[in-house]
Formats: sequence, C-alpha cells, structure tokens
Amino acid sequence: MSGVRELLTTTARRMLRILPDGFLARALPGRLGWDAGAMTIVTAPQTAIRLFVGPVNSAGQGYRWARAAERHLVGVGAVSMMTTNPARERFDFPVDVKIPESGFVFAGGWQRRQRDALSNGFTHVLLESGQYLYGSVAGRDPLDVAADAVAQGLQVALLWHGSDIRVPSHHADIERDSPFGPNGNYPPAATDVLESNASARIEGLGGAGLPVFVSTPGLLDVPGARWLPVVVEVEQWRSHDDPLRRPVPVVAYVPSNSPMKGDPSIDEQLVALEADGHIVYRRLEGIPARQMPDVYRSADIVLDQFRLGDYGVAACEALAAGRVVIGHVSSENRSRVRDLTGHELPIVESRFADVGETIMSVLGDREAHVEAARRGPAFVSAVHDGAASAAALASFLGASGRA
Repeated sequence: MSGVRELLTTTARRMLRILPDGFLARALPGRLGWDAGAMTIVTAPQTAIRLFVGPVNSAGQGYRWARAAERHLVGVGAVSMMTTNPARERFDFPVDVKIPESGFVFAGGWQRRQRDALSNGFTHVLLESGQYLYGSVAGRDPLDVAADAVAQGLQVALLWHGSDIRVPSHHADIERDSPFGPNGNYPPAATDVLESNASARIEGLGGAGLPVFVSTPGLLDVPGARWLPVVVEVEQWRSHDDPLRRPVPVVAYVPSNSPMKGDPSIDEQLVALEADGHIVYRRLEGIPARQMPDVYRSADIVLDQFRLGDYGVAACEALAAGRVVIGHVSSENRSRVRDLTGHELPIVESRFADVGETIMSVLGDREAHVEAARRGPAFVSAVHDGAASAAALASFLGASGRA
C-alpha cells in the first residue's frame, strides 16, 4: 500500500511541475499557495569563487557563514538562501534570499530557472540538512540531485545542523539525559522519524563522496565530518555591564525546542527559586532574532540546553553578551573544543535535575562567576567570530585567507 501511495505522490508532483508557476501559486489551497512575486532566482556574485549556502539558514547561520567566507577569504563571494513559512518568518533571521516553502516544493518553472542559475553562475555549494538544492524533484533523492550538480561542474559539500543527522539510538547510548533515552520525553513517533531519516543520511554519506561539515562539536562522530563553528557577531551582543550586580538576579530561559533540549522540571525549579526570592525568572520563547541581544543583556544568568551534551548558537550569543551561561556539555565535547581551539568552553556545567542547586552555587560565589562570564566574549571572539569558520571552509573552496 505504501508503494502505491508513493507512486501516486510522485505522479502528482510530476504533473504539478508542468503547470505554470503563477497558476499553481493561485490554485493550490490554503497554505500550499504562495506569492509568485517572491520566487526570486539567486544571482551569483562577481568573484572568482562563488558560494551558495542553503536552503535552511538555521538560526541565520547560512547568512553568517556566507559573510564569514567573504570577509576572511580571498576572492570569495557568497549568497545564502532559505525557504520560509509563517513559523520561520516570526524569527526574522538575516538571509540574502527568501523563498516561500510551497513555491520551493511545487514551482517547477522556478526550480528549473534556479537550477540553471546555480549551475551556470556558482562554483561551490554548501548544501544544508540533506535538503533538495533547488526544490523537490519527484522520484529523486536530494543526494542524487546533489550528484547531478557535481556532474554539472559544481563543487558540493554537505552541512548538518543537528537533528537532521543525529541518530537518536546512538545518542541515547552515549548521553544519559538524551531526549531519546529513558530519561527523555521526546515523542516516540517523532523519534522514529528522526532515527529513520538520520540513519539513511549517514548511510548515504559514504556513497556520495562529498565533503561533510557539522555545526557543533557534538556532531563530529558523523563519518568524515569537519567542524564548521557557528558564527556570532560579538559586538551585536556585547554588554558593558557585568552580571550578578543586582541583589536579585534575572535568570532567562529561552528553550528553542523544550522536549529536545530541556525538561519540565527546570521550570519547577526556577519557579521555586523565584517564589523564595532568590531570582527573577523570565521564560521566553518565539522571540524575534533582532530582540534577543536586549533579552540577554537584561539577564544575569542564561540557561542553555541540558539534554544533547552540546552547545550552539544560543549559548554563543549569551556568552558574547557576557552572561553567566549554564548548560550541560559533555566532557567529550568540552575536550573536543579544547583540542581543536586551545580554549576552554566557559559554560557552567549542570544537569537539568540540578539547575536549582547550580544557580544557588553561582549566587554563593558571585565574583568568581563574574570573572567566568567575562571570559565569554573572548571565547566567542576567538572561536565563533567567523575566522575559524572561514578557515574550515578554505580547503573546500580552494581559497586562501586574507592577510
């Protein structure tokens, strides 16, 4: 039965591809429709090395990597692209080109023009999260489409952000607080989907023979992976005030994916601490990217993730703001950071069950933790300002660093 359903889906998509984009944009119902005027074709920069990054732009990182490559490497121009829907739009992450998600999937005319613009205008592609390069192609796997691009002369590398390549069963074996293990609460059906997708992608990496980058140190067990550090504009986040100077400090908790990275008990612990007068608790979600610097600067302590044993953009932003950052980063990943960069990761270690105790420990030794917080901007400047990311991309792009 599933084979029949797959055949019908493939046939329907092929039929849709021959219909004019403008007609489809108006004819498809509800959220499946899109603004035909928003279907922009990417334009390659006028440089010797022309890099396309897309189509995910998770947390604005596609845009940041593009700018880092331009800033730190000779002869590189770059364009970032992302697909959008109402849920992603509210975060307002920076990007060069935005394409409506439905149009990306269904607009056959745009897909053909986008394919030609990429193959004729760009030299390199950083393909995010195993997605299609220029819209879904019925009956074709995204890696098959990437192989077509290579055959047309493009240099393609694969970039993974996290859940797109993290195998839940493996993570549950190595991390006791994994969202996918006995101590986790990630939905079983969703876990099965992640398991199937990630396992298939891992299996496909060997056959693809393409360079592989990952955005966090916790993903370095992906075969052949090289770390492409996330990028944070330090000056955008910098605060001129030390944390922990007010009598009752503000604790900010901004979980991007609570079942994946947090636990309901964290709320309970923070509510109890606030009720006892120890902290002011601010739990914030769905904040537009442009407002986050003020959110972090107005806090003393920022809680990051507690289940993955890793760190990413949110932690770097809070560190850049000079806040006390509390989260769980495994000893293996802390060692990876130290070995690869020569710097200690200045995140205060805590399991989610111990958050309340950890905060009280911080409050019991404020000066020591103020000094630790002051190391945050220096760490981000050294590891996550874009220079290290450009260096990671240099050999793939065949580019040299600027003097």
